[in-house]
Amino acid sequence: MTIPEGKKVYFSSDNHLGAPTQKESRLREKKFVQWLDDIKEDAAAIFLLGDLFDFWFEYKHVVPKGFVRTLGKLAEIKDSGIPVYFFVGNHDLWMNNYFEEELNIPVFHKPKEFKFNNKTFLVGHGDGLGPGDHGYKRMKKVFTNPLSKWLYRWLHPDLGVPLAQYFSIKNKMISGEEDQGFLGEDREWLIQYCRRKLEKKHYDYFLFGHRHLPLEFELNNNSTYINTGDWINYYTYAVFDGKEVKLEKF
Repeated sequence: MTIPEGKKVYFSSDNHLGAPTQKESRLREKKFVQWLDDIKEDAAAIFLLGDLFDFWFEYKHVVPKGFVRTLGKLAEIKDSGIPVYFFVGNHDLWMNNYFEEELNIPVFHKPKEFKFNNKTFLVGHGDGLGPGDHGYKRMKKVFTNPLSKWLYRWLHPDLGVPLAQYFSIKNKMISGEEDQGFLGEDREWLIQYCRRKLEKKHYDYFLFGHRHLPLEFELNNNSTYINTGDWINYYTYAVFDGKEVKLEKF
């Protein structure tokens, strides 16, 4: 994609809408919708890098209620002709085809390569990547197993949704409490992941969420890893102006 002069590509992640309750997340949702309303004036594309919702599961004919402000704004933006891309996170990994059918927004379950103005990007949520986090990787295999999803779908939504929301909120990742500081290169799994990818192919930018901490890390002279932060504590996002990527705060 060629980014015209004056246009930008935006990257955002980790809203965790619905946590800890629908009422308490409403203010954060309104702020996010205001951001979407502001950036639509110069957006060439918008990337949502996962955990937009604190919990999301698509039954055959049912999706979790709420989030109408966000979904409506995304529909408006997509209908206006601005490309929107969604990457599932570890809290909304049970997303199927609702976004694609209702909003015409493509959904990705793995990192994907993009090219803007001759700059190569590897974009994803970031969960389960790199050499560590083995417990989560095992858990993710169970959660994404077709049999597990089939069995869960037999729970009535009035039981299944509150149950999943309860366990999701118990996860400290929603508050970012465990991610307040930089852990060091050896313990930042996404840095390790990026470096391993660079051994096989060059990327100018790696864009991920999941970490909840705004990060900009120079992997070498020509490659940068950027984490977009979150919309709980930081209200940060990344923006590519056609030449470089920067972290900004709303």
